[in-house]
Amino acid sequence: MLKLMQNEWMKLWHKKGTWVMTGILIIITAGMMGLMKWISIQQDMGGNFTRAGMIQDPSSVGGTVLLLTVIVAAGIVASEFSQGTIKMLLTRPVKRWKILLSKFLTVNVFGMFLMVIGYAVYVLLALLLFKSGAGESISSWSVWSKSLYMLLLSFGNVFITATFAFAIGSVFRSSSLAIGLSLFIYFTGSTISAILSRYEIAKYLLFTHMDLTQFETGMMLVPDLTMPFSLAVLAVYIIVFLVISFTTFVKRDVTA
Repeated sequence: MLKLMQNEWMKLWHKKGTWVMTGILIIITAGMMGLMKWISIQQDMGGNFTRAGMIQDPSSVGGTVLLLTVIVAAGIVASEFSQGTIKMLLTRPVKRWKILLSKFLTVNVFGMFLMVIGYAVYVLLALLLFKSGAGESISSWSVWSKSLYMLLLSFGNVFITATFAFAIGSVFRSSSLAIGLSLFIYFTGSTISAILSRYEIAKYLLFTHMDLTQFETGMMLVPDLTMPFSLAVLAVYIIVFLVISFTTFVKRDVTA
């Protein structure tokens, strides 16, 4: 499995687009931090944007990482079909489910890698651009534990959306369809959940649970949700997505 993942990782970084996406992440993160600094200066809100305060909530990095990871997740299988390399890939003496699993794991390792890069840039610029508030210290364990916890929660959205994109790309062999549906869910899901929040069904929609940072920010899409319940619902969706994608990939006839 490690060799398969290593092969997928090398294939991924052999593409110029992967390097471009990494550069885009750095630029967007830097631009976002610069904008926050500009806003704080223009509105004289320096006290609201303190160094420790910024470090404690790096969840905005997850949004950019999600978009980039979805692109990889959507195309990592679909591109094998569109480029005609799938037949050569499946002639190797390796079980199909192992090939697909290596691709799925590679996607998520890539997502984690981008989160680390984005987080490093975010923290560095928070240290450079923002001042410490009165009496606060960034050496406090509470600051960094909260920061890493929020980063982990924001990665949950990346993982879930990437899994969905991976499943759609694997089943329908279309990266554009996978990207389109994934971005539709990402940008409109919270609105749909808010509209349906008065109904019981809202508690079981994927959209309602994707943003796990809501349990820390208090901005709940549906009242009376709990973290364990959200994780349970997400686990069911993830299992369904993976079962469908693996079953389809293993049984698909690619000889024609």
